[in-house]
Amino acid sequence: MRSLSPTLAHVIQPPVVHREHVRDADDDRPRLECGVCGVWGALANEASAIVALGLHALQHRGQEACGIASVNQTRFHTERHMGHVGEAFGGTDLPERMPGTAAVGHTRYSTAGGSFLRNIQPMFADLDQGGIALGHNGNLTNFHFLRNQLVGEGSIFQSTSDSEVILHLIARSRKAKIVDRFIDALARIEGGYALVAQTRTKMIGARDPLGIRPLVLGQLGDAWVLASETCALDTMGATFVRDVEHGEVIVIDHEGLRSLKPFPARAARPCLFEYVYFSRPDSVVNGRSVYGVRKRMGEGLAREFPIEADVVVPVPDSGVPAALGYAQESGIPYEMGIIRSHYLGRTFIQPSQGARQKGVAMKHSPNRAVIEGKRVVLIDDSIVRGTTSVKLVRAVRAAGAKEVHLRSASPPILWPDFYGIDMPERDQLIAANKTMEEMRDLLEVDSLGFLSVDGLYKAMGETGRNDAAPQFTDHYFTGDYPTRLVDREIEEGGRETIGRQLSLLVTA
Repeated sequence: MRSLSPTLAHVIQPPVVHREHVRDADDDRPRLECGVCGVWGALANEASAIVALGLHALQHRGQEACGIASVNQTRFHTERHMGHVGEAFGGTDLPERMPGTAAVGHTRYSTAGGSFLRNIQPMFADLDQGGIALGHNGNLTNFHFLRNQLVGEGSIFQSTSDSEVILHLIARSRKAKIVDRFIDALARIEGGYALVAQTRTKMIGARDPLGIRPLVLGQLGDAWVLASETCALDTMGATFVRDVEHGEVIVIDHEGLRSLKPFPARAARPCLFEYVYFSRPDSVVNGRSVYGVRKRMGEGLAREFPIEADVVVPVPDSGVPAALGYAQESGIPYEMGIIRSHYLGRTFIQPSQGARQKGVAMKHSPNRAVIEGKRVVLIDDSIVRGTTSVKLVRAVRAAGAKEVHLRSASPPILWPDFYGIDMPERDQLIAANKTMEEMRDLLEVDSLGFLSVDGLYKAMGETGRNDAAPQFTDHYFTGDYPTRLVDREIEEGGRETIGRQLSLLVTA
């Protein structure tokens, strides 16, 4: 470990080859966002180990890279690695490598910026008041605008991540106190975000004004914990206290916890895709069991699109709760007709089209004993481009299924996302470009059905969608974006202040 500054000790991986993220043409799933975790007031030097446990639980939110920053008295210690949490932070020597009673961590899938070591979080900056480490889940919709403005004013960026914009805004604030600087920065950013920041003397958490991205507060003995999901609290052994409220700033220091609400009150609009796909089923998000919501989605789907069939089969793993709900509501037996292997790497590393197709077959294997000669209802959480769906349908038919009826537990995805979900552009979304009949033919199924928007809202415990004041962020289904899309507006207006390529620097 070598010291890079009076307040920072930093570990850098051996050289590895990195490249900008390129979505594989055969990869049809919406990409996960990021996960953040922080602990303040842990015993001895346990903070980094506790955060590593939390990141393990949040691994589903990002599997490209991970990092931890701990603070011990006046010194920060950071490690940032490509790969999974267990590979990077599984050693028993972690408390010695990264001592401290406070730490923040991040697990990442790149949605803004590329797959570079320099983009991995937590990001660290030395300010005139001392060091600050920041972990960020979500996307800023005015990132390009702010970045170009800051560069024009002389700021020097070391990454292509929107998270670095927040650090620059904190650094340039004229406020005297670090918390006021942090709030100053929040006043200038737009989009969906959950932030956890660590200074020498404080841990700060914040959630965007609409609560699009989740953040929860917990306690572990006398220590305070912040995390993206309650499943992280469970793994760390922490007790859930409450959700961080939309627009709330939490400040934790030696004097305890303070709650600040520095911005005008707005109605919350949490992201529906947290329930459809992103959050772990054992998490409770905004007071709702993710597992319970997904089961109710399946029940609603069975009512809206009934069919005579012999067996209900989930697309594992995210389709399982909805398939259980569908089976229980319809009375059709539930079976594991597709077995998923959990021991394969990402299929996009395969070198050829043929190899990728074999990789898909290796990842999802039809269970012939369950589906041969049967009329199968295939339940998936969502259908994005349809490329994965058609391969699964063909595999199920090849295993002897007599009929295949495809059901999506979410409404048709019609619009892209700009709040932290890596979703294709509109021209690549199957439901935005095909009629139901065209989709049925393209997907090679006997029948096709999507849960309605009102059906999804009912699964959330609502009577339906309030079109005048929607209760949730649902733009991917409705086109109703909850915030201004500043960068998009500028880009579509033809002004040359935004470029899709943020940087010409390639790390090798």
